[in-house]
Amino acid sequence: MTGPTFQPAPLRSGISGLDTVLGGGFTPDRMYLIEGAPGSGKTTLALQFLLEGIARGERVLYVTLSETRHELEEVARSHGWSLEGMFIHELAPPHDSLDPDSHYTMFHPSEVELGDTTKRILDQVLDRRPQRMVFDSLAELRLLAGSPLRYRRQVLALKQYFVGQQCTVLLLDDCASADHGLHVHTIVHGTVLLEQINVQYGGDRRRLRVSKFRGRRFSSGFHDYAIETGGLRVFPRLVAAEHRAETEQQTVSTGSAALDALLGGGLDRGTSTLMIGAAGTGKSSIATMCMVAAAERGERAAMFTFDESVRSMLKRSAGIGLDVERHLEAGVISVQSVDPAELAPGQFAHLVRDAVEQGGARVVVIDSLNGYLQAMPEENFMTVQLHELLSYLAHCGVVTILVSAQQGLIGQMSNPVDISYLADSVVMLRYFETRGEVRQAISVLKKRTGAHERTIRPLRLTATGIEIGEPLSELRGVLTGVPHDPRDMRGGRLPE
Repeated sequence: MTGPTFQPAPLRSGISGLDTVLGGGFTPDRMYLIEGAPGSGKTTLALQFLLEGIARGERVLYVTLSETRHELEEVARSHGWSLEGMFIHELAPPHDSLDPDSHYTMFHPSEVELGDTTKRILDQVLDRRPQRMVFDSLAELRLLAGSPLRYRRQVLALKQYFVGQQCTVLLLDDCASADHGLHVHTIVHGTVLLEQINVQYGGDRRRLRVSKFRGRRFSSGFHDYAIETGGLRVFPRLVAAEHRAETEQQTVSTGSAALDALLGGGLDRGTSTLMIGAAGTGKSSIATMCMVAAAERGERAAMFTFDESVRSMLKRSAGIGLDVERHLEAGVISVQSVDPAELAPGQFAHLVRDAVEQGGARVVVIDSLNGYLQAMPEENFMTVQLHELLSYLAHCGVVTILVSAQQGLIGQMSNPVDISYLADSVVMLRYFETRGEVRQAISVLKKRTGAHERTIRPLRLTATGIEIGEPLSELRGVLTGVPHDPRDMRGGRLPE
């Protein structure tokens, strides 16, 4: 009977999100393929990998056939890095290589055989004894090989050589052709694919996928990433099942006794509430009131607004007596304006996780789902990603408030996307006409975690706060937008 197999500690990549996707990092002393289209960030990832090695006191080597030292230094400067301690070996021709009298000491694909190039690489490895190495790129090696068979044999020979060198190697390659990488995928220990998606409006979206990783559990599927000043930032796909925790069952106040009564006592921790209605009915104001109530209880709250600037939100809140700015300055409430054209879905989920795990938020508001929908590549994906996000927040015991604007003002309403089945509670706000005025009404249509009041109450936004009146028991058809009073047939009067 054999004992447990020893697994070496993972090698950090220098990108925390990528390490999470890889289950801790790269397995040391193995060869990996990093492939992607031009501009997808392969070189940036490679430099971060080597810089992490330098920070840990390791010897590193960058062998380049496609970029010069000057170009690599330019990339590093754009991120605020120094390449001190990184040995860069150029196999590209120098600036005077076109001079027939010059002495060729560098690689030129048209004049030097593949075997000579491979020998120069191996000589550098023997001289430097690197613990981390980047080979940039396989595209040049493939063109020099001439045939798929010779190319595969050369890569296999490199792998066999590095087995005994105690060196972790990243091979960079361009995935412009459909089948070129198939010759290498079966040889390397793992493959990371970097993709760049051109959307019809807004910035390009980038995502990565680990298609192969021997001997270690990793997070499959696509993960969003961004190239920022400072390098790649990877946002691992949110999997709610990985964050299960025991949370306290507790009901908290919304800040309004009348709304608490409608909700059967208030908002339950670990649940989500959907505020749905036409534009201007008071959805965002009620969500803001719930945040202020949390802040006054000593809890932190976070709002992510897709449709409104922070300044506009503060002005609107002050107009109905909610002093959000004071709590904002105290750091109890955080408000972040989100641009759906520039933010990937995984990046938004990462922002929410940071607010909960780092900022300690106990109330999270997403205003609105209409803007959130615009950040999704396809509507079908929105419900799946939103389900994971809501499940994660529920596991963390967070009170989640979602705002969704319906299309239309009075009469028949429609939703851009129906997510009411995902929410634990649904609060509807409607306009209705009476006595020559347009008024607002509020009702609770659904609550999974307990009983709730089924009445329809009038709602007013005043300079001193949000007022919810007594049930509109004398009116019929309030939710249609044009109610009537049966007493009109008997000469009665409508309520003031």
